[in-house]
Amino acid sequence: MSKPFISLCPEITRANALNVMDWLEDESVTRYLSDSRHVSRFIEQVLDRVQLPILTHLFNQGGRFFMACDRHDAPVGFVRLVKTGPDCEMVLVIGDREQWGRKLGASAIREGMKLAFFDMRAEKLIARIHVENARSLNAFVRCGFVLENETSSLKSFSMTSEHYLRCLRESAIDDPTGIHITEIDEARLRSVVALECGSDMVELEHEIERAIVVDARQVAPDIVTMNSRALLRLDDEEMEVALVYPQEADHRAGNLSVCSDIGTAILGYKEGDAIDWRMPDRTCHIWIEKLLYQPEAEGDFHL
Repeated sequence: MSKPFISLCPEITRANALNVMDWLEDESVTRYLSDSRHVSRFIEQVLDRVQLPILTHLFNQGGRFFMACDRHDAPVGFVRLVKTGPDCEMVLVIGDREQWGRKLGASAIREGMKLAFFDMRAEKLIARIHVENARSLNAFVRCGFVLENETSSLKSFSMTSEHYLRCLRESAIDDPTGIHITEIDEARLRSVVALECGSDMVELEHEIERAIVVDARQVAPDIVTMNSRALLRLDDEEMEVALVYPQEADHRAGNLSVCSDIGTAILGYKEGDAIDWRMPDRTCHIWIEKLLYQPEAEGDFHL
């Protein structure tokens, strides 16, 4: 069985808005949502007033709104992140009832945490959940959130940035699908993130933080390290690439920057691994068919 996969898509189309309206008309979905009627009315008014195919800017008023999509790019719910001062609040809805029980909620929460802490730079992420909403309660607890306070109707859970980073690093140790990077690569990549900054670095920073860091002389010879060359299959397209630092990138020569979507995706994985990775316009399936060259395996530690 494949691992649950969710990507958070920032572009909101008219079709997405209709999806959300359908979900908010389902009482089993809205049972524990406090403002579902208000949201539904807002969307209806927007659709009546605006005839645009893309409605992203309207959905991002007062916060950031994302469609939660599965590996086939089918929308299954939404996530809203609202930052107030140093804190951020998350609202999560899995609207497609056929997807309930498949742990997609926990996957959406993890993607939301990534954005809240690495992009929005929140110090704390908060989730306020109805006391009878067992699915949401279990999903947030599984993701490491801790109970902060509660009333007769709501439980407030939180996750600090420090706790989040600690959970990332601890989970990497027990994750058989985790990634490995060398100590030298880690230091250089942290410098890249510090220099580049911006939302484009969210995925790369996340991968660095969750990676298992190893000595360059002890890294397994089938791991994609910096300056490695690999034969990939991207969906149905085969391509040979070298994973390089941004200043050495040359797409025509197959030199992919580690900051690019595919570059970040393959960092630290090994020959034979298959990865589902969200590109700007779709989710791609990447298979690392063969590692053609690894500097550390060849003794090229100067690269």
